[in-house]
Amino acid sequence: MVNVVIGAASGMGIEVAKLLVPRGDLLLVDRDAAGIARVATALGAGVATAQCDITDPVQIDAVVGRVRDAGGLDALVVTAGLAGAMAPGRVIYEVNLRGMERVLRAVDPLVGAGTVAVLFASVSGHRIPERAELMAVIEDPLADGFFDALVAQGIDPDDAQLAYSVSKRGVMRLARGRAAAWGARGARILSLSPGSTQTEMSMQQQAATPQQAQFIANSPLGRRGRPEEIAAVAAFLTSDAASFMTGSDVLVDGGMATMGAGR
Repeated sequence: MVNVVIGAASGMGIEVAKLLVPRGDLLLVDRDAAGIARVATALGAGVATAQCDITDPVQIDAVVGRVRDAGGLDALVVTAGLAGAMAPGRVIYEVNLRGMERVLRAVDPLVGAGTVAVLFASVSGHRIPERAELMAVIEDPLADGFFDALVAQGIDPDDAQLAYSVSKRGVMRLARGRAAAWGARGARILSLSPGSTQTEMSMQQQAATPQQAQFIANSPLGRRGRPEEIAAVAAFLTSDAASFMTGSDVLVDGGMATMGAGR
């Protein structure tokens, strides 16, 4: 059995990888091959790497093949994603939501007793109202006409900032929607929603939305989260200590959701 961290070359993914090392074989996955190689070298023996862009089904299948060859899937943590300042709206959907769905469909045959997945969403996703029609659209992001369906719900798929929030709401729905089927196999799946954190991605977002700094200062804890704080919760959720948790979204946001905005 192997633990897998997708998005392990930077930020919170690195911190999650550090905490999973003592649990056994670890596979670090990222589109940045050089980045995960450096992380694996620092972490030592028992850590393997695989280059993968989660928008590419062929590359995803190659990773799943390696997991199968290693004896199966223990924990899966997916931190990979793009912020609103990093790409056009449709690209953000392609990575954050459609890519996440591709990963989940590909690993499904490996899900069994003891498997647990933690999918990184965001406090920003909590800004999106839970309208039934919109939820139905984002719960099936690989459906034909997905972007047209968003438009029909009044969502501009080219609005990058909105794409980030909607895509992260979608990640929550992907976890929630699979909980029953996974539970029937003795497996668990959750989403985790960080608030603003001290990562390169978050700082890029703040540069694009300068008002975010004041919002953070006014939040209940008055600061950004540290990547290791978020990773600690992901490590808990993938442990036996969280064995009665599944299907839910876990906010780790310093109280930012109470302020009505996200990272």
